[in-house]
Amino acid sequence: MDRTEGFGVYIDRTLKKVQHTFLQVFADNDIDLTIEQWVILQRVHLEGKEASQADIAKSNFRNRATTSRVISGLCKKGLLKKSRFRDDQKRYKLIMTEEGRHLMKEVMPLIKDLRRVSTIDISEDEFETFYKVLDQLYQNFDEYEGYKKPIE
Repeated sequence: MDRTEGFGVYIDRTLKKVQHTFLQVFADNDIDLTIEQWVILQRVHLEGKEASQADIAKSNFRNRATTSRVISGLCKKGLLKKSRFRDDQKRYKLIMTEEGRHLMKEVMPLIKDLRRVSTIDISEDEFETFYKVLDQLYQNFDEYEGYKKPIE
């Protein structure tokens, strides 16, 4: 049996379980966010006053259109505001509102608990290896893109 058989199914199964759990915790705590909205809100929080829409799109591996749509939803919810950088009128600056900062304070304990639970019975070395394997899988598939026939 090929040792790689079905690994995509395992990755997909795990990703779906993680997403379902996050969304369930959000729903149980009356937090009206999707996973994509949470990821972008957190990136804006981490980048602070220098958060730009273009940088957020790059750091989340999403195209500009998808990122723009999610950011628009966060603005409609009153969690973010968009403006232009003073020295670069072409780029959008993302600013977290007071409501957004309040939501971050509410959500972070839940996120930290989910992260804690996710690593139960997994050593730091094992988790580091997990990241290395994921990075290598990404790199392998990134390099594979564009090939017309199987690599020998």
